[in-house]
Amino acid sequence: MSSDELVGRFSIGDLIKAGVISAHKDGNFGSLYPRVEDFSDEGLPLLTAKVVNGGRIDFGAAQKLKREKAARLPYGFIQAGDVLLSHNATVGRVAVVPEFNGQALIGTSLTYFRLDPSRLLPRYLAGFLESRDFQNQLAGVMGLSTRNQVPITAQRLLEVEVPPLRVQQLISEFVGALDDRIALLRETNATLEAIAQALFKSWFVDFDPVRAKSQGLAPAGMDEATAALFPDGFEESTLGPIPRGWNIRSLDQIASYLNGLALQKYPPTDGAWLPVIKIAQLRKGDTLGADRAGRNIKPEYIVRNGDVLFSWSGSLEVEVWCGGEGALNQHLFKVTSQHFPKWFYFWWTRHHLDRFRQIAASKATTMGHIQRGHLSEAKVLVPPPELLDVMSASAAPLLDRITQNALHAQTLAEVRDTLLPRLISGQLRLPEAAAVAT
Repeated sequence: MSSDELVGRFSIGDLIKAGVISAHKDGNFGSLYPRVEDFSDEGLPLLTAKVVNGGRIDFGAAQKLKREKAARLPYGFIQAGDVLLSHNATVGRVAVVPEFNGQALIGTSLTYFRLDPSRLLPRYLAGFLESRDFQNQLAGVMGLSTRNQVPITAQRLLEVEVPPLRVQQLISEFVGALDDRIALLRETNATLEAIAQALFKSWFVDFDPVRAKSQGLAPAGMDEATAALFPDGFEESTLGPIPRGWNIRSLDQIASYLNGLALQKYPPTDGAWLPVIKIAQLRKGDTLGADRAGRNIKPEYIVRNGDVLFSWSGSLEVEVWCGGEGALNQHLFKVTSQHFPKWFYFWWTRHHLDRFRQIAASKATTMGHIQRGHLSEAKVLVPPPELLDVMSASAAPLLDRITQNALHAQTLAEVRDTLLPRLISGQLRLPEAAAVAT
C-alpha cells in the first residue's frame, strides 16, 4: 500500500478533502438552467437520469443543448471515467462515463464523481454505489424527507468502503463482468420488446394481414392456416374501419386494474413485513431501501414476479414486475385478467400510455394523473378467440422471454450485491466469488 493510499470506510466529504474525489458536482445551474428554446436537433447531449440505466448511458436519447447556451454554463461537463449517480426523482442509478466524442453535460437529476484513479477506481466506486449498502444509505436520506431526492450536500455525508487498490482492481473486474452480463440481458430485452411492439402494431394498428388479404395478397411471414383466421376486409365502427368481425372493448373490460393501498396504515408487525412498491420502485425495478408494510393485507395486494404494474400518477409507466415480492402502494394498479392473456392486456395498456401521459401532463396539479374513466375511454380491438389463440402462440413467448431475462438480470444483481461486501472485507476470495456467480 502506498503512503497516500486510503483504506477504510470514509464519507464522500472526507474523500473529497483527501483529494481522492477531485470533483463532485451536480447539474443544478440555478437561473442558468436551460429552457425549452435552448435545445435543438444538434448540440451537446444534456444527460438526465432517464438516459442512465443498467450501468449504461444512452447519449443518443439525451436532449441536445445548443452550443452557445452550453458555453455559458460554468460546470456540469463530464469526461470519460466520471461516475454518474442519479439523485433526483429516479434515485440510485449509476454508470461510468465511457470514452465519447465531443462534449456532454449533466442535468439537475445527476451528480458526477471525478476520481484520482491511482487511489479510487471508477469501476469499483460504481459497483459500490450500486450495492445494497450504499442504496440503503440513499433510501435513509430520502426517508427523512417527503421529496424523492438526495441533494449533493447530503451525498457528502454518505459513506464509501475503500479497500486497497489491488483489491479494487480485482473487484472491478468481477463486478464489471457481472454488469456486462446484466447489460447484455437488458440489450436482448430491448430487441425483444421492439419485435413484440412491431408485431402488436402490425396486427392491431396497421392491420397488415387484413390489408394484404383485402388486396388479394398473402400476409407476409404467415402460414396459410394462420392467414385464414384473419378477415379479408374491414367494417365501419366508432373508431373508423376495423377488421371485419373484431369487437371493440375498453381497457377496463379486458382487465382488472386494482389500485394499491395507503400502506402507512399497515405497519410491520411481529417482524413480518413486505417491501412497499411505489412509483420509485417500479422505475428502478427493485425494492432496495423501500419502506416496509405489514403482511396483514389482502392477498390481491401482494405483488409477485411477473405481475403487470401500471403507475397512473406522477411518472406513468407500465412494466412487468421482476423485483421480488412486495406490497402494492396507492398510485399503482396491478393489472390482471381472467379472460385475456397477459401479453394482450400488457401491450394494449402500453399502447395507450402516451395518451395517458398527455392527459396527466394537462392536469393543473403538481402530480399529474389519470382517472378510471380514462381506462373506459381507452379502446381495445378484440379478435375472435381462435385468432387470439394463434396470436398468443407468437406474442406470449416473447413476453415470457423478456420476463425471464429480467429475472435473470435481477438475480445477477443480487449476487453482485451479496458478494461485494464479502469481497471487500476479504471474507471471500475472487475464485470463490466467480464460482458462485456462474
